[in-house]
Amino acid sequence: MVLSEKPLPAYEPELTGGYAHRLDDDEEVYSALVIGLRAYLAKNGFRSVLVGLSGGIDSSLVAAIACDALGAEHVYGVSMPSKYSSGHSRGDAAELARRTGLNYRTVSIEPMFDAYMGALGLTGLAEENLQARLRGTALMALSNQEGHLVLAPGNKSELAVGYSTLYGDAVGAFGPIKDVYKSDVFRLARWRNRAAEERGQTRRSRRTRSPSRPAPSCGRGRSTRTRCRTTRSWTASSPCTWTGTGGATRSWPRATTRSW
Repeated sequence: MVLSEKPLPAYEPELTGGYAHRLDDDEEVYSALVIGLRAYLAKNGFRSVLVGLSGGIDSSLVAAIACDALGAEHVYGVSMPSKYSSGHSRGDAAELARRTGLNYRTVSIEPMFDAYMGALGLTGLAEENLQARLRGTALMALSNQEGHLVLAPGNKSELAVGYSTLYGDAVGAFGPIKDVYKSDVFRLARWRNRAAEERGQTRRSRRTRSPSRPAPSCGRGRSTRTRCRTTRSWTASSPCTWTGTGGATRSWPRATTRSW
């Protein structure tokens, strides 16, 4: 059947060809993490996420990814200090919240910790793990009460060697950086800082201060220390030994990095 003997008039194509420039390797990985988190939340019907903010680089990167995936208004950060938490760690968590614009609150675990210690009299590793498990319980309680999805901040290096506390910092329905090695965490944080500067998204710090923890003492040579401008995390190149609260020491092998 012929509808018309006249040809159709010329029209502009709806889709035109184009060329997509290849992303930088770190930008490609970061974008994949953002898209993966956004897709998971959309498919499971969640509109907001909950992140425990320690002031460290892992939780800071997870918070930044969440803000890029959902918008800062849908990201809820919680600082859960104990009597062992330094002012530096709490200050960095608050500064991250200010710079990203996410929702932020502080819930002290000290009363809960004292109640457990009074009832059980824990010491050593059991006492250390108790703090992590109290934070995990607090996050899950807020999730149940307010309907947020809890994000786990663990990276692939920590998961590979079991460097986490079961029912503690391992809690969460989704781990945005679970397939990212610790060395890549630093690279992605540095890339996000550069991208923020290029886009004019950086905010000046309201305070200038030195870290509250002492500089690491090294067996050979001096350690180098750098600070992430967006995640507000300090990193130190080892070999080094750090002396913390109560005289506890931690050592790291040569040519590795650590954040606090």
